[in-house]
Amino acid sequence: MRRFPPERIVCLTEETVETLYLLGEEDRIVGVSGYAVRPPRVRKEKPRISAFTSADIPKILALAPDLVLAFSDLQADIAADLARAGVAVHLFNQRDLAGCLAMVRTLGALVGVPDRAEALAAGFEARLAEAARAVADRAPLRVYFEEWDAPMISGIGWVSDLIAWAGGQDVFPELSRQPAAKDRIVTPEQVIAAAPEVILASWCGKRVSIDRVRARPGFAAIPAVRDGRIHEIKSPLILQPGPAALTDGFDAIRACLG
Repeated sequence: MRRFPPERIVCLTEETVETLYLLGEEDRIVGVSGYAVRPPRVRKEKPRISAFTSADIPKILALAPDLVLAFSDLQADIAADLARAGVAVHLFNQRDLAGCLAMVRTLGALVGVPDRAEALAAGFEARLAEAARAVADRAPLRVYFEEWDAPMISGIGWVSDLIAWAGGQDVFPELSRQPAAKDRIVTPEQVIAAAPEVILASWCGKRVSIDRVRARPGFAAIPAVRDGRIHEIKSPLILQPGPAALTDGFDAIRACLG
């Protein structure tokens, strides 16, 4: 970084944008991902400089950032291009709930407000614990979370963790620890055998068709299908590894399991 704390930050994904707003440090942001929608005013306040796997490098460089915040191996090439251009880059790679909370604390340290970040993360943790206590005496519901439909991809780590805090049990917990989507592909036969009592779907940016899920061969035997417990959770709420998932995404899961 050219200075500390950084005065000009570019965020290539939405979770760091929302976190900086929640920390009261939004004035440091000079460019955001095109997918940033939280809080709603970000769409009017900040220039858009990237998609998810692509970015306008000249536009980013023209903003003269002190720090660029990126996420995951999918943005590694963007991060490398910026690093070669002399820009400081911090690439987060959180894939589970602990990682999401660590991101909040790390970002707070990076912008010089560690105490505020600790309070924010602790608030998220307290909220999760309170929700877990409310369902502690209830048998966990078996849940299949579908991140994509063709091929069928089961939920990533932070989703699996939030399901557990909400009183559910991910039917593919071992797959949720796989960071790459290609390593979380499941077959219809595996889902049928897992017999989930609830199906949650969030198809990464496209609308979920509950009728199509219901009509899959053999799915009529699944308790969730039989009982009409198939629910869509909007992608911006649950597939963003940060505040959205920890708050509104978690609340959506709880509502579906209630």
